[in-house]
Amino acid sequence: MNYRPVEPEEAAQAETRQELLKAAMEVFAERGFRNATIREICQRAGANIAAVNYHFGDKESLYAVVVKEAYRLAEEKYPPEFSLPPRPTAEQRLHAFVRSFLLRTLSEGPHAYHGKLLARELVEPSPALDSMVEENLLPMASGLFAIVRDLLGRKASQELVRNCGLSVASQIVFYHHCQPVLKRMFPDLKNYTEAEIERLAGHITDFSLAAIKKLASKEVPRR
Repeated sequence: MNYRPVEPEEAAQAETRQELLKAAMEVFAERGFRNATIREICQRAGANIAAVNYHFGDKESLYAVVVKEAYRLAEEKYPPEFSLPPRPTAEQRLHAFVRSFLLRTLSEGPHAYHGKLLARELVEPSPALDSMVEENLLPMASGLFAIVRDLLGRKASQELVRNCGLSVASQIVFYHHCQPVLKRMFPDLKNYTEAEIERLAGHITDFSLAAIKKLASKEVPRR
């Protein structure tokens, strides 16, 4: 097989594209789709303002690529089955889900951009929301609902499973959306270290398990 050497210009273009993608993930995660500007992205990437059009087409197309790449990085660093033992219990699977989601949302770095983008999409939907729901959120929700179903029992209603799953997810999202208020009310929550995220994951899991088990004992199968 013959391999064609990469030309210097090709290498430079590939590097520019990667720098644009990296800068775009940072800016979109910080500002959201609407408030992010191509100018700022190009400035951070050290690229000409026409570079986005050349490599991605437009802002919306760039954002779609960013969402996919951010999800890939998040899955690679913090998969939903993060640190699970062989044959885990439903309780262990719930903790792993909560821990993974929190780390994607509250920690810093490229692996957390997807969680931040997702949190922004929930309050500021962009044109990419439909594909994000189809490709990312529905599989994530299905995984969470399967865990909740195992905890509640097979006779639990679909409505209860859904409500419990959404309650678990809402606790996680709360700590991202309410950060500006929480930092002012509780200065010790100014920055989330990995150890603090671990403690928060334990709390949300314990709180959720207590509620789910209580509801499971009260659930009456519908006829």
